[in-house]
Amino acid sequence: MTFSITTWNINSVRLRMPIVEQFIVRHQPDILCLQEIKCQEHEFPLQPLKDLGYQHIIIHGQKGYHGVAIASRVPLTEDHRQNYCGVGDARHISAIFERGSRRIRLHNFYVPAGGDEPDRAVNPKFGHKLDFVEEMKCLKADPTPGISSILVGDLNIAPLEHDVWSHKKMLKIISHTPVETEGLLEVMSKGNWLDLMRQHVPDTEKLYTWWSYRAKDWAAADRGRRLDHVWSSQDLGPFLDRIEVLKEARGWNQPSDHVPVTAVFRF
Repeated sequence: MTFSITTWNINSVRLRMPIVEQFIVRHQPDILCLQEIKCQEHEFPLQPLKDLGYQHIIIHGQKGYHGVAIASRVPLTEDHRQNYCGVGDARHISAIFERGSRRIRLHNFYVPAGGDEPDRAVNPKFGHKLDFVEEMKCLKADPTPGISSILVGDLNIAPLEHDVWSHKKMLKIISHTPVETEGLLEVMSKGNWLDLMRQHVPDTEKLYTWWSYRAKDWAAADRGRRLDHVWSSQDLGPFLDRIEVLKEARGWNQPSDHVPVTAVFRF
């Protein structure tokens, strides 16, 4: 039996609920993690998800900005919201679900984008992003005995050379600057996280999850970045069956600039 978890920066869940429903009907993930929902908790469109079988929904919302949510077909317990950088932004939520004899804590993140200028001295947004990543270095994949971990979300960093369309041209562009990529790789190494998306796709191959709205023809240009990630504790690696990046969703009606990424496990 398979078990699937999808992560998707939806860029306003109320605006794009029709394509969320379209995705669910076609792909039926067991758990759906959304980022950048851009609404308060009482504004979140619960009923369409419940009508599709997602009875367990937890939300960390914020008026007009940010926000993350987890919608699940299986029960969620021990939900937690971490206030990174102490500024009150809704950028993290986690909960525990069970699969057979396994207990797994699922983290859903929306890391700050960082603005346009990669210099914290003149761009506070970039400094905030670096501080956020620094705090993430304390997050361990195996902090509690008997509980495995999965981390998903829009981390807004493409850490590897082939996570961007041009490594050389992107080195001074926020999301692929060395200080960001080195920081995110350190989050992974210090926390003992496994990059599941690169487990079956070699890091010599291009892999993208985001295409800019600014491109006149995003598909033809194909100047993508891998900003969305799926990590796990080391013990779950052998149970990963596949990763599915639904590139076609970038061309749907009123799309997000991110596409759904689904991890399918066999456990």
